[in-house]
Amino acid sequence: MTTRLSRRDFLKAGLGSLAASFALPVSQKPPLNRPRYMRVGEKSGVSIHTQPDERTTIVYQRQYNEIITVYDEVIGPNGPAWNPVWYRCWGGFVYSGRLYEVKYELQSVAEEIRAGGQIGEITMPYSRSLFFSRDKGWLPNYLLYYRSIHWIKDIIEGPDGRPWYKILDELNSGEYSVPAEHVRLIADDEYSPLSPDVPMTEKSVRISLGRQELVAYEGDTEVFRRFISSGDPTPDGTYNIQVKMPSKHMGLGELSPWDKMHVFVGVPWNCFFEMKEGMASHGTFWHQNFGTPMSGGCINMDIDDAKWLFRWTTPIAKPGEIHSTGYGTPIHISRN
Repeated sequence: MTTRLSRRDFLKAGLGSLAASFALPVSQKPPLNRPRYMRVGEKSGVSIHTQPDERTTIVYQRQYNEIITVYDEVIGPNGPAWNPVWYRCWGGFVYSGRLYEVKYELQSVAEEIRAGGQIGEITMPYSRSLFFSRDKGWLPNYLLYYRSIHWIKDIIEGPDGRPWYKILDELNSGEYSVPAEHVRLIADDEYSPLSPDVPMTEKSVRISLGRQELVAYEGDTEVFRRFISSGDPTPDGTYNIQVKMPSKHMGLGELSPWDKMHVFVGVPWNCFFEMKEGMASHGTFWHQNFGTPMSGGCINMDIDDAKWLFRWTTPIAKPGEIHSTGYGTPIHISRN
């Protein structure tokens, strides 16, 4: 006879086994002399060179989604100018731009999820989501990547008998699940407005496609400047932020375990300013090559930079809202 646990007993059992199995500090930044971990975000893979220079001999290749351990950060003598950073790894050097730094950070499991859902951030290099089919049972679905953000709807018992979070896909209304310890639930105050006392009419954003740079102003005072990656066809002109989404599924909407399909699930901190083509500023978990065009038209940003912009601009995003709308902060995009 199978004994079924109550919801509370199930969660207590899951939390107890998690604590016993993974009694490690979370979110602790390692000393500089310890290795760092990089995921290969380039679908065609990356090359390991004998020196930090693309013109030197290729020693071997690393493939898409592989995790590379790196030990030192060096400046390549021949750039590229916008991002000359290379990493020393086993056997040689790898260019930083097509990689993304990841960590292994297991989380505590929440006892409950707020009615209506709340957002959570993946804290492992990637987590394989599973879709439950009544006919076929648990089936593999998307890989969810480090620092991608998703709408958590519930806590369920996963295929391993441990707590899993059920995720709602805002694009296709699909539901799939990941181990709960792979997700950090984001508190409401983490995306509360920045500089709320500054009048909305005093805030503005300017983006230079020529310099691949974004600058934010309060009146005439510069308060924020960062490199970005635009793309083709990023439009020039003056726009206003109209829709904010803390999580966005970009690309194809069908459920699939094919990792190289043209899809980015859980793109974080989106500020949509051009609605016909769906152009937005957003965080990027597949490269860190800011300062040169890399996107399909949106404004790629470092995730923390995109989060700052999301919080600082209007319309104000409210916790629990999949999308927040309004006529918000102007964005001026120029070609120079």
